[in-house]
Amino acid sequence: MRGPLVLLSNHQSHLDPPLVGGALRRQLSYMARDTLFRGPLGPLIRSYDAIPVDRDGTGLAGIRNTLKRIKEGGAVLLFPEGTRSDDGALKPIKPGFIALARRGKATILPLGLDGPYRAWPKGARLPRPFVPIALVVGEPLSPERIAELDDDELLAEVARRMAAAREQAVDLNRR
Repeated sequence: MRGPLVLLSNHQSHLDPPLVGGALRRQLSYMARDTLFRGPLGPLIRSYDAIPVDRDGTGLAGIRNTLKRIKEGGAVLLFPEGTRSDDGALKPIKPGFIALARRGKATILPLGLDGPYRAWPKGARLPRPFVPIALVVGEPLSPERIAELDDDELLAEVARRMAAAREQAVDLNRR
């Protein structure tokens, strides 16, 4: 509940940030591409303490703001797949979170979601009601454990833990 935390979740839908934020009893910040701050979702995204990231440029301002929040003991939710899934499956994760977790001396908490894709798939105008959604909190990685692993090992371990949490969420939705 306290200290620097990087939450890593699979990304299925626009529903993911509020679902994760609503499920946890801790104030979260979110990284979001800067284009989402314009248009109809802009006010909502700003209300969730999102950090704009320029994905077409260097994105350095967003990365600096994110690292600052982590170093101050904050919790930041990232979607290391980089974008929403086209089919609900977990896509390969990107290593951008590694430097943030290492430099921020943060715990990494992997999460697994199942259901948001069926509730509001990419390209759908509106969400579907009454779709079961499951969120599983995976096994955390302490800053000490993170320091023991090289970047490739850390990426593989986080991918394994995210996949395990995702499978547990799928199993919960099958019941």
